[in-house]
Amino acid sequence: MSDPATFTETDGGKTLRFAGRLSLANLGDLPDRLAAHDGAVERLDLAGIDRLDTIGAWTIHRYAQKTGAAVEGLSADQRHLFEQVQQADQPVSIRGERVPAFRRVLGEIGDATIQAGKTLYGLLGFLGATTLAFGSIIKNRRFRFNATVQRFEVVGVTALGIIGLMSFLIGLVIAQQGAVQLRQFGAEVYTINLVGRLSLRELGVLMTAIMVAGRSGSSFAAQIGTMKLTEEIDAMRTIGVSPMEALVVPRVMATVIMMPLLGFYSALIAIIGGGLLCWASLDIPFITYVQRIREVVPITDVYIGLIKAPVFGGIVAMAGCFQGMQVEADAEQVGLRTTAAVVQGIFLVIVLDAFFAVFFSWIGWP
Repeated sequence: MSDPATFTETDGGKTLRFAGRLSLANLGDLPDRLAAHDGAVERLDLAGIDRLDTIGAWTIHRYAQKTGAAVEGLSADQRHLFEQVQQADQPVSIRGERVPAFRRVLGEIGDATIQAGKTLYGLLGFLGATTLAFGSIIKNRRFRFNATVQRFEVVGVTALGIIGLMSFLIGLVIAQQGAVQLRQFGAEVYTINLVGRLSLRELGVLMTAIMVAGRSGSSFAAQIGTMKLTEEIDAMRTIGVSPMEALVVPRVMATVIMMPLLGFYSALIAIIGGGLLCWASLDIPFITYVQRIREVVPITDVYIGLIKAPVFGGIVAMAGCFQGMQVEADAEQVGLRTTAAVVQGIFLVIVLDAFFAVFFSWIGWP
């Protein structure tokens, strides 16, 4: 049989001694009797309580708060529960405090800046970890050839179609816009210079890096993030396989190796697209167009594109793998980190492209 909760008055009504079980099933009309009780109560003695649950603790806390009485006689576990109930009794605002617009925007900018700094710091650490993993592979001679070759196909071969189409259309647009503007000065022939130099020096490798970031960078983040979520990476560590060596290094190497080839391929397709428009719109024969390209485009433009391409490839691959490794807790993180990988990769590629433009101009390769 369960004992209903009761209380009796002692010390002339200054102390209420409780007995029985202060639980939801045994409270009965105790809350109503406490509410109707009059008197200057100074102490609530709970030494005779057999059981105390959250509802009972809340009832005692509310009455003690109303009367200012001290609560005594609780065991260690009961005291802990009572303190938790006391801490939970906080005012809750249905509507948050209204923050001035300027302060809110400033706070969001500050949070974004701090997050960007942390991300950059983490990416630099990830670069160091990737370098150490690559050194370990060389030292121990355990290069994963099959995994890297498979990434060649994913990063390079399957991307030829979309990169070729994109580059062809970009070449057409550059030639068309260049011809329209230069026609005002009777200098349509310089459209060839514009297409050739822009394609080989800048847009070929830049647009390829952006496309690779959208295709392969997001793929790396989603794949590794899913493996992290399903604890496959933890299982790899358990059996003694390094995730950096097995997952990250093959992807980074494949992207670094394929990017110069894809960038050069993209530049050639863009030149072909520009040549097609020059033939159709400016009546420049394709043979003449190619000869003019050879005359006006310095070999340094080709070198610049080939130098930038592997750097861009490494940045895109590491951004994707880094964000994949950051996935925690739930499946929503996979989508968020995949988006972050693409944005981070494209942003860093554009920043580095600006740095390369200033650097090559400074060393005399304008």
